[in-house]
Amino acid sequence: MNKQELTSYPKEKIKILFLENISDKAVQRFKENGYTNVTKLGGALSEDELIKAVKDVHLLGIRSKTQITKKVLDSAAKLQAIGCFCIGTNQVNLKEATKQGITVFNAPYSNTRSVAELVIGLSIMLIRRIPDKNAAAHNGIWNKEAKGSFEMRGKTLGIIGYGSIGSQLSIMAESLGMKVRFYDTETKLPLGNAIACKTLKDLVSTSDIISLHVPETAQTKNLINKTNLKHFKQGSILINYARGEVVDLEALAKCLKDGQLSGAAIDVFPWEPEKNGDTFTTPLQGLSNVILTPHIGGSTEEAQENIGEDVSNKLFQYLEKGITNGSVTLPAIGLPPVEGAHRILHIHNNVPGVLSAINTELSKHHINIVGQYLKTNEDIGYVVLDVDKKLSKQAAELLRNVKETIKVRMLY
Repeated sequence: MNKQELTSYPKEKIKILFLENISDKAVQRFKENGYTNVTKLGGALSEDELIKAVKDVHLLGIRSKTQITKKVLDSAAKLQAIGCFCIGTNQVNLKEATKQGITVFNAPYSNTRSVAELVIGLSIMLIRRIPDKNAAAHNGIWNKEAKGSFEMRGKTLGIIGYGSIGSQLSIMAESLGMKVRFYDTETKLPLGNAIACKTLKDLVSTSDIISLHVPETAQTKNLINKTNLKHFKQGSILINYARGEVVDLEALAKCLKDGQLSGAAIDVFPWEPEKNGDTFTTPLQGLSNVILTPHIGGSTEEAQENIGEDVSNKLFQYLEKGITNGSVTLPAIGLPPVEGAHRILHIHNNVPGVLSAINTELSKHHINIVGQYLKTNEDIGYVVLDVDKKLSKQAAELLRNVKETIKVRMLY
């Protein structure tokens, strides 16, 4: 099958919109394969702007600032997929996207190295009190002393959240001669010589540096608060390059002022400005030995290229083959094209009897099914059907009338 024939809809009519200065790798991937109607914008759009912009869009690419609400999704009648060119997907109303049969992809592993490297660098800077010495030097004060400065070797790094970033950080820290302990709500296999802690209190009370790598959920909101900050080892350092709601910044500021903690590095905040140049405030501003960065943990050119390639490949595979591997809304299906058949994608509410209804309807009209694959999650059923070419248009129309159908797409 010719690569240029892997979609029944004219490629030049498929509208693709990328926001927030997504890597050119993503744009390049689609244009090289005949998709000419690609628009790339430098910033995020407001809800009202998005409602207008996505009206005829088939594929939408965003990063973390763009908020995909129910109103936005309701206005996007042609939208097939959303690519989140970042780790998280909390900026998308996933429940509504699932309900509307819109597949959402992200890049959960593409910037892990960038974040882990920066956490190591920050740890060294803070344990040596470089921010204080840097500020003094800029103010014309010579402050050459060893007091309060330490080596990383032999110190204990406590990692909260032992996922892709936390585990990579674990290996890098051990290479510097650090001891590593971690805490995770799920049982995780330790890498290297890392030791799992049974409680959060056990971890924070025995670690010299604590680094957070957890998602933003109801359970992790204010995970680090005034209560458990009291259990932190005296003079320890806190690093949050995870999510903004995870740390109570007022409580952290008090601990830093009181000397309970000797330093902190924070990259994510409960509230962040919409665009570069906007005013930004936090209770941590002006505090000694604190490094504040503007949500740039994964912002390296390498990471952005990796993310661009990863997410655009997932969008491309879904658009041309119906493959949903890596989707956070639709069940994962990965099937190669079938020669001599047309492929139809059927997304439906996951209730008993839908597959039987599909097969009954096609059988009644003597439509031969060359290949069929069903996979479900809690809410959605996803069927990929390869049917006889001569009757594929009729099959697609019949499938649209099957009860519980959300979306039907003739792929090729």
